[in-house]
Amino acid sequence: MSLTLSLPRPAPSRSRHPRRIALGLGLLALVACGAPEMRAPREDSTPELLTVSAQRIELPPMKRFTTAPKTTPRRSNVQMAQDFMDLSFRLETGATLPVFSRFEGPISVRVVGAQVPTTLNADLGDLLDRLKREAGLDIALVPRTSPAAITIELVPAAAFRKRAPNTACIAAADVSSWAEFRAARAASWTTVRTRTRAAIFIPTGGTPQDVRDCLHEELAQALGPLNDLFRLPDSVFNDDNIHSVLTGFDMLMLRATYAPELRSGLTREQVAALIVPLLDRLNPAGRGGGLARVDTTPHDWIANVTRAMDGGALSARRAAATRAVAIAQNRGWSDNRAGLSYFLLGRLQQGQNTEAARANLEQARRLFTGSSLTEIAAAHATLHLAAIDLVRGDYPSALADLDPAIATATRAQNAALLSSLMLTKAEALLRIGRAGEAQAVRLDSLGWARYGFGSDRDVYAHIADIQALAR
Repeated sequence: MSLTLSLPRPAPSRSRHPRRIALGLGLLALVACGAPEMRAPREDSTPELLTVSAQRIELPPMKRFTTAPKTTPRRSNVQMAQDFMDLSFRLETGATLPVFSRFEGPISVRVVGAQVPTTLNADLGDLLDRLKREAGLDIALVPRTSPAAITIELVPAAAFRKRAPNTACIAAADVSSWAEFRAARAASWTTVRTRTRAAIFIPTGGTPQDVRDCLHEELAQALGPLNDLFRLPDSVFNDDNIHSVLTGFDMLMLRATYAPELRSGLTREQVAALIVPLLDRLNPAGRGGGLARVDTTPHDWIANVTRAMDGGALSARRAAATRAVAIAQNRGWSDNRAGLSYFLLGRLQQGQNTEAARANLEQARRLFTGSSLTEIAAAHATLHLAAIDLVRGDYPSALADLDPAIATATRAQNAALLSSLMLTKAEALLRIGRAGEAQAVRLDSLGWARYGFGSDRDVYAHIADIQALAR
């Protein structure tokens, strides 16, 4: 999760750790969304070092996604109008925004700072093209020496962590540099009536996917909605960290934000009177639906889910996940929030209680599989279930659902998840004697692993972890 700050009272961290979707395989378990660590949950603090044949694999060039994901919003406009209001008039702190705000006129973006990764410019260019095409924004990149409405600054990691620990990236109002942000005392999203400038801060040293994911979420929030809602199954505006790139829903929210019917300074009541007809114009397929009843997300569930996704003692995190499941059951949920509750509990039980972990992960996948809006979440659960099957030596079961999950991860453009699924498939194929197929799948996965996990050392460690599961 990211951090959208209002000063002088900053919003609390949304438990977004340096790896937005922290995917990794450990000796006994896989780590996926919402987890800060690269390795499996372990009770000890000194993970075993492995020396395996993976160390001698020659890595191919990095791969990156070059086409836009094809997703469309699939809920009624009435429902999405409520989402728009909740996203646009409230901050995660609970503070309400007195008026609607956006940039008026053309929007310029620049990139400054040290150690700008080579992939950033390409990924930013792709994102800006999508914002123009899908959200209808008048937005363009300008030279780093030019003034800009939105400044993206790469900040030395040590300085960033000192100011914002346990945070992947930041979007801040009414500043244009890290130095200005550190010195600011009065800037606040709650006082903004028309957006004129904002800044996005990203620490150096992140993987290509980390940086891209920060670009997507923080640029979207600097431009439009400032809130996150756990109830949204198909959006980056959700603290579950399931989605890596902007979805069709997110683009619709941004297109509505910059529609001619709206303008900065409108009150909540004025926007509420306009938003349904506006969405009907922009999204004819969503006309005619009603407002589906969605139970309000209680604060105690949010607190427990955040605790389960955060760092700290595994016993405390498991207890928090157990409480989240109980709350979901008591409220009769069967949506993405229920699925997330079971998923977190199952993930944290891996290596501690395998059968309970499997049961909870299977329940999570059943809930996620019930809707096309949550297929990427189902792919995360599939990865963990396949890991358990590798440990058990049940290689056919490990293979059973990997191909659909690989296709889903590809559509969602999540290279870390995609490479993890492919490497798991390769290991299962190898164990059942299909070495040629295993080699082809592994080779195909490595370019994605370099994008998702960054350094060669981390890629090799990832391969070693997966091989260790099947021993």
